[in-house]
Amino acid sequence: MSTQKDQGSLDVFWHSDMLLHDTGSGVFEVARSPLMTVEEKHPEGPDRVRNMLSILKRGPLASFLNWHWGRHALHEELLTFHTREYLETLLSGEQQGRKWFTHTTSVALGSFDAFRAAAGTTLEAMRHVLEGKKRLAFALVRPCGHHAAPAQADGYCFINNSALAAHLAIRSGVSRVAIIDWDVHHGNGTQEGFYERDDVFTISLHMDHGAWGPSHPQTGKADEVGRGPGTEDTIWRCESW
Repeated sequence: MSTQKDQGSLDVFWHSDMLLHDTGSGVFEVARSPLMTVEEKHPEGPDRVRNMLSILKRGPLASFLNWHWGRHALHEELLTFHTREYLETLLSGEQQGRKWFTHTTSVALGSFDAFRAAAGTTLEAMRHVLEGKKRLAFALVRPCGHHAAPAQADGYCFINNSALAAHLAIRSGVSRVAIIDWDVHHGNGTQEGFYERDDVFTISLHMDHGAWGPSHPQTGKADEVGRGPGTEDTIWRCESW
């Protein structure tokens, strides 16, 4: 699925199985654009990524993109960040036909294959960079992941793709990794998973929403700087990335 272009192009990783996850009921509709394939009915439904794919392939950046096919993540790769019990809960929820983890977040038949496709495609993009094929790669994946903690689904998120990529980088010999999360909402799941780690530095740029409840107890405020090893030499580390 890849094409060869000059070194100034961007390598994009994608897998169509990510469309298998049905998010359930939505909260608003999104206006249609001439570059979009379909009108979106959910803020994180499959139509959202269909339109992203359409815009990238039909829009002004199309000639600068190299496309690569992703893959499904292996179970042991998911376990580098998530607990075994949590993954079993996701699988059993899918087998029920529809299971809600919070009032916004549910799984249905086909969801777990979509999760594995998003995770594996992200890992392929990371491996592409680690192997020196490009200094930059983009994983076009969904569902999103930054609210997914090691044992908690929330905010349309189930598997934390960027966290898995960080673990892959560390296991491949990278000494330190920074995850920069830029979103309206706080990347609480990523923060939680690395809160006591000194080799992964998480940064979340977001609006101040405060604590959201049992599934999202983190606030994302400036005083949440880690715990134990996660707080050591914080200033030095920030200045030396």
